Formats: sequence, structure tokens, C-alpha cells
Amino acid sequence: MRALVFALALLFSTPVWCAPICFTRAGDTVHCEAKGAMPVGWKLPPDEALRREMEQPHVPASTILKAVAGLVLFLSLIALLPEFDGRRDQDWDAQDKRDPD
Repeated sequence: MRALVFALALLFSTPVWCAPICFTRAGDTVHCEAKGAMPVGWKLPPDEALRREMEQPHVPASTILKAVAGLVLFLSLIALLPEFDGRRDQDWDAQDKRDPD
């Protein structure tokens, strides 16, 4: 039933258009009604945009590699966990055996 409701919601939903993006003269993204916003569709000149892109800090490859290694280690530890399905008596402690609920 839930799948049917979800499918119908997707089928009859309408797309939503987001608000346009405006920039300031410095190239910062702002709401179009904000003070100092340039008209819709205005962009920085290409040489200024390239200069601003080069000034942005970039993440070193070693940091990305460390993050990926940490994620792989985390997932491998999850994979090494013992299987627990609750069928064996050893899966439960003494208190869980006494509780009727």
C-alpha cells in the first residue's frame, strides 16, 4: 500500500522551479532582491572568475585518501561483526531470558 501511495505521489507531483541565482560585483552568490545584487543572468568576466577560482582553497589528495581509507576501515569493521539473529540462547543475556516482553 505504501509503495502505491509513493508511486502515485511521484506520478502526480509537479516539478518545482527554484529561484534564480544572482551575483554581486565581487562574484558572491546572493538573493536577487538583496542589496548589491546584479541582474539575473549576469556573470563575472571570465578572467575575474578564473582568478577567483584559483584563490579558492583546494583539498589535498592526501586528505581525500585518508578519508577514503577511514571509510573503508569503518565498513570493514562492520563486515567483521558477528552475525546476530537471536535464535541461539548465547545471543541473549540472563535478563533478556527472564523478561516476558
